[in-house]
Amino acid sequence: MDEATGEIGPTPEAKDAFSVEVAQAWEAAFAAATTPETRKVALRSAMVLGRGINSVFPMLRRLARFGLGGKMGSGRQFVSWIHEADFCRAIGWLIDRNDFEGAVNLAAPNPIPNRDMMQSVRHVCGLPFGLPAPGWALEAGAFLLGTETELILKSRRVIPSRLRASGFEFQFPEFEAAIREIENRTAASRLPTFTRP
Repeated sequence: MDEATGEIGPTPEAKDAFSVEVAQAWEAAFAAATTPETRKVALRSAMVLGRGINSVFPMLRRLARFGLGGKMGSGRQFVSWIHEADFCRAIGWLIDRNDFEGAVNLAAPNPIPNRDMMQSVRHVCGLPFGLPAPGWALEAGAFLLGTETELILKSRRVIPSRLRASGFEFQFPEFEAAIREIENRTAASRLPTFTRP
């Protein structure tokens, strides 16, 4: 799905009707707002992969290290994502280009099925296997965490057509290379530093 052809609608198994309504209402209000001499760009962001403690990759890494790094649900649902460096670079690109208005997908050009995503997480973390999480287990975990399973179960196969057409080049177009870079930076930050007395 890209900015022009993407379908915005609920997926019954993901139980996401409310969040779809919120997103549609937000974009409608954004489009209707009067902003004289100011262009409006609606950012449709995929999950951002970074090092922050509340970022997606550290959470996936923790799950894998606890042995829960298998597919989630069917594992066939697509996951859209973007590396934090590309996210920041894309924002700068959009600020500098006066020809952009309207919706823009901030997502890497290669969405990945959940089962492949979790396999990459295990591979980067050096873990041979991970237990799968069936839908009922995800529902129980989401209830305990006070969240919804929508972010895990809804398939999002989003591509950044407008960014790519404008010439933007992603530094991290592939998922495994993106998380390996984050993992390497994380490991490097843990190395002890020695100073001379």
